[in-house]
Amino acid sequence: MDTRRGILIIACGALAREINALRRANDWAIDLKCLAPELHNRPQRIAPAVREQLRAHRGRYRAIFVAYAECGTMGELDRVLAEEGVERLPGAHCYEFFAGAQTFAELADAEPGTFYLTDFLTRHFERLVIHGLGIDRHPELAETYFRNYRKVVYLSQARSGQLIEQARQIASRLGLAFEHRFTGYGELGARLAALAIPAIPATGAPPAWQT
Repeated sequence: MDTRRGILIIACGALAREINALRRANDWAIDLKCLAPELHNRPQRIAPAVREQLRAHRGRYRAIFVAYAECGTMGELDRVLAEEGVERLPGAHCYEFFAGAQTFAELADAEPGTFYLTDFLTRHFERLVIHGLGIDRHPELAETYFRNYRKVVYLSQARSGQLIEQARQIASRLGLAFEHRFTGYGELGARLAALAIPAIPATGAPPAWQT
């Protein structure tokens, strides 16, 4: 008798809210293990952390997928996943699949010096950026980190006036221009589905991939 569980998605903690919402909306029978979003402040730590989780859960699930994009790991995450025989979300980072690949390419071409915010990063900007990068202790670092940025683009998953205002204040704090674009979940649902749906029992309901 096969005692293994069904599907495990090992995900970036910055995607936890959205993946859980998609899981509920689509009745996906998957387990979710999230890693600390602070890993993005040290991208070289992402691949080893993902490998550790893959090996910890190996043999306990019939299928495992990774809900990270490349995320600045300089190819290390893809090397680990190739060795472990596991797939990840396509793309360079979450901004790409929230905005959509074409829209993101247009944004990047229009202004390469863009700092992107999502709902998660807007909510946790103080913890992840100001404290995480030591700007609270050394304010002079802000100029170093953001010297080459010209604009903040907030890609929002939820329709929240409060979050829009928070994002606008972040842009003002950094001395950058501000733009807001509502994306919903963008391509996240479809890309997760492309990974996991073949292994998920069908419910007969149409997919609910947007907010």
